[in-house]
Amino acid sequence: MKITHITAECYPAAKAGGLGDVAGALPKYLNKEGHSAEVLLPFYETDWLKNVETELIYEGTFPYHSKSFPFSIHRVKKSKLGFELYLVEIPGRFDRPGIYIDPWSGHPYWDERERFFSFQIASLEWLISRQSRPDIIHCHDHHTALVPFMMKECFRFDAFRDIPSVLTIHNGEYQGRYPMDVYQSLPAFNLQNLGVLQWDEGLNCLAAGIKSSWKVTTVSRGYMKELLTFCNGLEILLQHEQEKTMGIVNGIDPEVWNPKTDPLIDTNYTTTKADVGKEKNKKALSEFFSIPGDRPLFSFIGRLVREKGADLLPDLIRSCHSQGVEASFIVLGTGDPSLHNLFKKLESEYVGYFDSRLEYNEQLAHLIYAGSDFLMMPSRVEPCGLNQFYSMRYGTIPVVRGVGGLADTVIDISHNDGYGIVFDNFNLEEFVEAVKRGVDIFGKKELFENVRKKVMKLDFSWKRSTKEYIEMYKSIIPK
Repeated sequence: MKITHITAECYPAAKAGGLGDVAGALPKYLNKEGHSAEVLLPFYETDWLKNVETELIYEGTFPYHSKSFPFSIHRVKKSKLGFELYLVEIPGRFDRPGIYIDPWSGHPYWDERERFFSFQIASLEWLISRQSRPDIIHCHDHHTALVPFMMKECFRFDAFRDIPSVLTIHNGEYQGRYPMDVYQSLPAFNLQNLGVLQWDEGLNCLAAGIKSSWKVTTVSRGYMKELLTFCNGLEILLQHEQEKTMGIVNGIDPEVWNPKTDPLIDTNYTTTKADVGKEKNKKALSEFFSIPGDRPLFSFIGRLVREKGADLLPDLIRSCHSQGVEASFIVLGTGDPSLHNLFKKLESEYVGYFDSRLEYNEQLAHLIYAGSDFLMMPSRVEPCGLNQFYSMRYGTIPVVRGVGGLADTVIDISHNDGYGIVFDNFNLEEFVEAVKRGVDIFGKKELFENVRKKVMKLDFSWKRSTKEYIEMYKSIIPK
């Protein structure tokens, strides 16, 4: 099968979250299974893309709001990605460093709609110009959710009408909602089908994709169940389309996330030498963050936003300190400016107990996975979560709220086959109790080492998940 992924993120070229990791790994593992997968991505000005060698392979124009605009396609040369990566260049739209957020202002780009509408139209314009057509077009989140609609409804893309489209929802909170009259930006289609774009009196990109795609997936079975109950207004639509929905748990790339070979950590190690390797990485981490290395270390890596439960962390740190919990805490991430201010204040109030780096830092993230004892994920919403997989790969025990994909992938240690610490309700009391359980396990050295080795041996690789995607693709390709 030939599968084309159209996405707003793809690691390592452009990543803001889990979508980037998925789009940078799933195509690679589809190719390893003997299929042909490629990725279309906007040509951002990220550091990686500025330094990679590319070649121009196509120049053309695309229609937008009754006008014609130029675009070009560039192929990444000498790629070691494991798949072909094509970059869609649209002058004035993506020639800036941020993916969604302007790094100078900290706010979303003002022209988000124009950027991603243009990207989707240009992508289809190039695909339809090629001699060979994909067997599957796989789209990701609302940024590309209009592609299935245009394949099905727009006259100029009529040749794609019989090609199956898949839409994966990585996060149902973001839907691409706009005033209804922006439909005029799209290539011509039968206005009798205008309702396909409409949801809740406006144009909703994610809703249009759900209605138009042949298959709707999300990144865990648990998250799909949650979306059917609550999806910020789309739950009724998903219930109506339930027969074509399914959840496939994300995987991780064990070649990238491997403590034995990872060049970004202080000391490489294997399962058999995990205690020694972890101790050396923890020492490097404790020196970097100026915290003691003899206490259990609880870390948080990710976006500092409500969705991730990051707003619960300041109270957790205060509460644990006031109760005399013998632990240390570190935070790595960016997000809500008010949380940035809180964490800066906590740094000075709890020197040696808490520290943070309020930035995106891939290398430091790897060291934190390698050097921490526990990774905290107190999420309000977690479609799948990848951090728990990374942490376990490095022998770091996850402390998670049992929601979405976290409930699917972390089993509480109280069960016979358990290996993590899970709390059920989003509140401070349960979170503090979960941390205390971690401190207790840390003190039982034999138990702690056994759990550490157990999580390192678990298989959350893309090899397992890719097989499910392949079966799903085969099920919708016309016979």
